Amino acid sequence: MARARTAVAPAAEEPAGSGAGGEWRRYDELELTPLLAAALDAFYEHGFHGTSVRDIVRRVGQTVPSLYYHHESKEGAFAALLDLGTGEAVRRVVAAAADAATPRDKLSNVIEAVVLHMTHRTRLAALDPELRHLSPESRKRYAARRKEIETVLTAVLEEGVREGVFTVTHRDETVRALLGMCQSIARWYQPGGPLRPEELAGRYVELALHTVDAKEPRRSRAQRKR
Repeated sequence: MARARTAVAPAAEEPAGSGAGGEWRRYDELELTPLLAAALDAFYEHGFHGTSVRDIVRRVGQTVPSLYYHHESKEGAFAALLDLGTGEAVRRVVAAAADAATPRDKLSNVIEAVVLHMTHRTRLAALDPELRHLSPESRKRYAARRKEIETVLTAVLEEGVREGVFTVTHRDETVRALLGMCQSIARWYQPGGPLRPEELAGRYVELALHTVDAKEPRRSRAQRKR
């Protein structure tokens, strides 16, 4: 049986964590309908092709027509989970960038937001390699969501280069490298392991800052000389 979860709530229009206070760092339990909770568990355990509609509905004691009524198909349930995960990730990344004033802090926040998503929403993030099984239309929608995150990170790097605090020779490749290292976390991270999400995020922020050769704020350098 799938673990009990609260019914899915509509996505908020306001970015998660918008404004002061870093709300984008706070994660509550994922809210899913019983069918989507069962689908997420099944896809995570067996992959898209290894999961049948009967397997999903069996986990919650429902019938096959109940899934088709809510999601049209197995792919529909899979796409709903991807939409939920990518939508939340985009909102948090946008809020994280807006929650900082300098390019260095913006980059730190964006990388932290991505890593926190990968560690707090590991099962959702782990669906990414299964994207190839979606229809072209669904893949296009998902790719657009991912592009939003790339756009935010690209803007941060460009700002840092303009202000002379980042050294980036190949912008697009750097963006892909930074996001790639973060997204790979879902392939190996285990909740309850030796590293808490916040600790891992801190390490990846350090890696990102080294990657762009981020300069320390002038005030920090001056204080260090005193």
